[in-house]
Amino acid sequence: MFTGIVEKAGAVVSFQRDPAAWRLVIDAGAFTGDVATGDSVAVNGCCLTAVQIAGGQLQFDVLEETRRLTNFSALQPGSLVNLERSLRFDGKVGGHFVTGHIDGVGPVQVFEPRGQDYYLRVRAPAGAGRYLVHKGSVAIDGISLTVAEVAGDDVAVWLIPHTIEVTNLREKRVGDLVNLEFDLLGKYVEKLLALRS
Repeated sequence: MFTGIVEKAGAVVSFQRDPAAWRLVIDAGAFTGDVATGDSVAVNGCCLTAVQIAGGQLQFDVLEETRRLTNFSALQPGSLVNLERSLRFDGKVGGHFVTGHIDGVGPVQVFEPRGQDYYLRVRAPAGAGRYLVHKGSVAIDGISLTVAEVAGDDVAVWLIPHTIEVTNLREKRVGDLVNLEFDLLGKYVEKLLALRS
């Protein structure tokens, strides 16, 4: 479980297929100081298990399904990825509850400065608009954000300059894919209502 408050944008060192799985290596610097082998880390919002830690680098095994269903398939050496350690019981919850289970990817449609802030609009997968609520929460590449606009399957958010500076959004362009996780509460409500009918 995570909160969607990104702690660091790390850089991909390599992402290649090994005999057992895809191996993702990230240069995370001092972020690794509090991470142990076996810990869960959100990488672009996707919950992964750290399998090796050395020299400021984190290594993860990635399932083929995870690579296929997330924006990991576009990762290259030097790509920035958002990193967050799992929620601690004695920690702060500054965003919203994020599971690290990606619901789908969506292309960036608009990303531009407007005044001192930034406007980001993403096309969610077909039918996903039912999980988007004005002033609700959505995780985009693992970043907890407040929904500003919903139009069908399109979701828009506003970003402060700080968010751009500390996350991978600073390198995103129109057409790039971002990982999306919708609010868990909405998915449970939908399931419960379906069971009642």
